[in-house]
Amino acid sequence: MQSYTIGQAARLLGVSSDTARRWADAGRITTHRDEGGRRLVDGRDLAAFSVELARSAGTDEETPHTSVRNAFPGIVTAIKLGDVAAQVEIQAGPHRLVSLLTREAVEELGLEVGMEATARVKSTNVHVDRT
Repeated sequence: MQSYTIGQAARLLGVSSDTARRWADAGRITTHRDEGGRRLVDGRDLAAFSVELARSAGTDEETPHTSVRNAFPGIVTAIKLGDVAAQVEIQAGPHRLVSLLTREAVEELGLEVGMEATARVKSTNVHVDRT
């Protein structure tokens, strides 16, 4: 069975190591110690917790109603406007997302470099890589 250190679990959950440690100290995440004394999280426990965390985050009243599950909140880093089309780049944590949309959509949304935006990704194909 795969186990994860607190740091690895934090990265997978998208939180700081301190937050993951506090959750473990509060009993929200079950941990055990390896021979070296490091705190580890069982992979199945981490998977169940990540689902629970995502469900509880979805109850926020500010969460928009959408069928798109993959949301990447970030900051607009570049906008290239053409006569009809536009290219918008968003840096969402370590992820750089580039979206092609109409110039009209960029103008209606009032997008500018430096403002917060969320890229939402929906696809019929999903690739899973084992790390």
